[in-house]
Amino acid sequence: MKVGFIGLGAMGAPMARHLHGAGLLVAVDNRTRSKADALATELRVRAVRSADNFADCDAVVLCVSLDADVLENVAALARVLKKGALVVDHSTVSVQTARRAAAMLAAEGIGFLDAPVSGGVEGARKGTLSVMVGGKADHLEQGRPLLQAYAARISHMGQTGAGQATKAVNQVLVAGINEAVCEGLALAEKLGLDAERLVPTLMAGAAGNWFLGKRGETMLRDEFAPGFKCGHMLKDLRIVQAIAREAGTRTATVEQALADYAALVERGHGDSDTSALITLKRGG
Repeated sequence: MKVGFIGLGAMGAPMARHLHGAGLLVAVDNRTRSKADALATELRVRAVRSADNFADCDAVVLCVSLDADVLENVAALARVLKKGALVVDHSTVSVQTARRAAAMLAAEGIGFLDAPVSGGVEGARKGTLSVMVGGKADHLEQGRPLLQAYAARISHMGQTGAGQATKAVNQVLVAGINEAVCEGLALAEKLGLDAERLVPTLMAGAAGNWFLGKRGETMLRDEFAPGFKCGHMLKDLRIVQAIAREAGTRTATVEQALADYAALVERGHGDSDTSALITLKRGG
């Protein structure tokens, strides 16, 4: 299998490296060309200059930021990939965008998986991501060898769009946990509790969770290197808000998180880890 990769950000670059380690990667592309050139030189693969450079690929993986980016890349790939090829999209976008992308590719005999991931930059680096997949079962089996290069869990959630729907649910939970952890630790600071004892104690009981364990001590030291950026969380929550409103569910958690991450971005924390939320919870 020859695999191309588009989108070499904090998540995409390590995922591409895992594909290279599995002997699958042949070409890379990125909006900022210098990133593609640097990684291509490092891994001795092609730096793509146009979609035509993916023509020999059996599969192309996307890991980009916005719905428009996904549709732009899919439209270009639909013109050049051979029939029977596969596009795997790890971006977080709307269900409607996933379905539009699948339809464009299907018209040319090309498969598509909407396959957002969870696990953050650490999961991408370690190759332990959770992949939530929407699309046809035979397309998933076709793509499984490449997904296994960087995933600890691959779950087929249903037809096209089900992966993005699952990611929306994931982000509601993540946003709510972040709100609670940051609010709780801000209170702990005000009460003068010892951080070195506090986090292990909380982790040992019912309050234990991934975010507290991975970010608790660093946020108490005002260290906010991403992980997962506030700006990306804000983008994801806007997608979640639209999905939840259409479904008719209550969105109190989403609305609070949206307001908080919008405020963080406005304060210049767009590129900070989501644990920068504690700076709001401290008040003042």
